[in-house]
Amino acid sequence: EEFELHYQPKVRLADASMIGMEALLRWRHPERGLVAPNEFVPALEDTGLIVAVGDWVVREACRQLQHWARAGLTPVPIAVNLSARQFERGDLYATIARHLAEHGVSPGMVELEVTESCLMSDPEDAVRQLERLRAAGLRISVDDFGTGYSSLAYLTRLPLSALKIDRGFVNAAISEPQSAAIVKMVIDMAMRLHFDVVAEGIETPEHVGFLREHGCEVGQGYLFGRPVPAAEIARRLRR
Repeated sequence: EEFELHYQPKVRLADASMIGMEALLRWRHPERGLVAPNEFVPALEDTGLIVAVGDWVVREACRQLQHWARAGLTPVPIAVNLSARQFERGDLYATIARHLAEHGVSPGMVELEVTESCLMSDPEDAVRQLERLRAAGLRISVDDFGTGYSSLAYLTRLPLSALKIDRGFVNAAISEPQSAAIVKMVIDMAMRLHFDVVAEGIETPEHVGFLREHGCEVGQGYLFGRPVPAAEIARRLRR
């Protein structure tokens, strides 16, 4: 019971209003304090424990949504990250549906984030599982888009809601023409495919201006808030 979720706001760039959040796993070690995920998630993946932990993340996000609603707050959707191992298990839909039902959470309040590499480990199975989840009302987005190797033809088959532009491209977009071109291309492609587009890693007003100029309406990053524990996000929900 040393894992906990922190939440980073996802905002509308026009007015910085919070319209969602991403749940991010943290480990509060009894001696080392708060441990960043890059120090322990690879071990979870190598051992297969990422499946049990990923299941806990979905359950905890649903529990938190229920808690906020009961406290009289108006929650916003929570995005959770899925690993390739969770897809490989084959019962992803049943697991998520059980947690939603247990906590009385509407499917529209949960967004599933997957990486391109996760999808490409078994593309046909990924399409089948995502179609079932999407039909149930969950939103699905591709995280860190542009860093993997997915084929654009394959992308059109996926029942996606959104593409998230990788933070590396966003950070560099105002200083590197190549990164700026990639960001503009992803925004244009997402709009033409009728996907929402979310920019990660926004740190300055200049980033916001560039993104809005090219049609991106939603983003997240340190400019709008770092990942924080549930109690701090609750204060923002009260406002």
